[in-house]
Amino acid sequence: MTQEFRHGPLVPQVEERLRELLRQERWPVGARLPNEVRLAAELGVGRSSVREAVRLLAREGLLDVRHGAGTFVAERPAEPVEVMLRRARLLEVYEVRRALEVEAARLAARRVRPEDAEALTERLRRRQELLGGTPGEFVDADLEFHREVVELSGNAVLLGLFDSVRPLLREALVDAVVHEPDLPDVSCAHADLLAALHRGDADAAIAATERNLADVMRMISEKVAEQ
Repeated sequence: MTQEFRHGPLVPQVEERLRELLRQERWPVGARLPNEVRLAAELGVGRSSVREAVRLLAREGLLDVRHGAGTFVAERPAEPVEVMLRRARLLEVYEVRRALEVEAARLAARRVRPEDAEALTERLRRRQELLGGTPGEFVDADLEFHREVVELSGNAVLLGLFDSVRPLLREALVDAVVHEPDLPDVSCAHADLLAALHRGDADAAIAATERNLADVMRMISEKVAEQ
């Protein structure tokens, strides 16, 4: 089961791998997971990374940590609870995106060069080509576009933060595309962001980024309130 992980923080990647194994029913409901030492060895990571990943999955109700007894695969929550947890997690992901991407858009508008804008245009073209296609491919293209904006900010800390949470972003966004068929189409906001960066208009870049994120957050918030 040992695998190579990408460069960057391990906890989100370990969490993603354990979540995948749970989906594949590597351990059936009620089964006890290997202890922390063994699981860390099987995954090829440190015990602290496993411990934190297990804590996150337990918070979602996927694992049941019984002190003194071990960690067990929990009963799958009833559908309404599962939907609520997924939507709550999506809102958290979008809050993180807003904190990172709004500032990145502001900085990128001030620092973008003509050749940078051309590369960003290609990223957006690829995103639009995959709109309505395979969820994973579309989300990857979307995140590549937004990562390009963050990179154009010229702020290495912002870029590092974006890369560190990208596995979590991807998982939450793929789930959203699969399970929320009425997600708003934010293509116009993406086009407006690109146009603002071409012009070097920081205020317009901020507005377009906020609109892109706010439309989805509003829809999910309304659904959470209805549950």
